[in-house]
Amino acid sequence: QERLVESGGGLVQPGGSLRLSCASTDFTLSYYAIAWFRQAPGKEREGVSCISSGDDSSYYVESVKGRFTISRDDIKNTVYLQMNNLKPEDTAVYYCATVLSGLPCNSQYKYIEAWGQGTAVTVSS
Repeated sequence: QERLVESGGGLVQPGGSLRLSCASTDFTLSYYAIAWFRQAPGKEREGVSCISSGDDSSYYVESVKGRFTISRDDIKNTVYLQMNNLKPEDTAVYYCATVLSGLPCNSQYKYIEAWGQGTAVTVSS
């Protein structure tokens, strides 16, 4: 039983946009720092972005800065990843994850408590 559920992936042309969603029926996401990861074929999973709990500070890996925006809607208990100006190298399965309760975002994207099942993003013409 998935505790986090991602949606919004799909096929998009280079330069296009997608908005990924991360929702949960088990976690009150506003209590947690939430991170997005991605794993491209043949590559290791990498942290992409993180939003803190409380002050909603956000962090991004260098390769997506200026193109991706992380946000949360506490009423909908959902965290979003808006992805603009997508590039073929953004092709990956994207996962959301909760950071251990009480911990902030960290640059190593460690201390993960729970994962979603992932949503696939393909950027291709």
